[in-house]
Amino acid sequence: MKPSKEQLYDALGELIYAVAFADGEVQESEVKQLEKVISTHPWAAAVKWSFNYEKSKGKSVEEAYEKAIDTCKAYGPTEEYVYLFKTLDAVAEANNGIELSEAKLIQRFKNDLKEHFLHSDL
Repeated sequence: MKPSKEQLYDALGELIYAVAFADGEVQESEVKQLEKVISTHPWAAAVKWSFNYEKSKGKSVEEAYEKAIDTCKAYGPTEEYVYLFKTLDAVAEANNGIELSEAKLIQRFKNDLKEHFLHSDL
């Protein structure tokens, strides 16, 4: 069954958390940048709630990533991923530029999505 739009936004928050935490710590500058970037998005509250939930639970990067990618794969292609990619880059850049660990995770997500959508019967 296809996840709901709300579940997709939960996944986006999880993925943003994973990228912010990829270098071992979620920086305050990353949180502020996230709030700035998503402030006008209609689902900002859901994305931020999910980000904060993952952070409060101390989820590992891999746990958050796997949960998010599974939801995104099940949801299917959507224009929301363009918004997500911009948000991921902005959050990663917020603390002295994009760290290698963050860049690798963002690229992994893009590659995993592309691979899945190219080889699935949507």
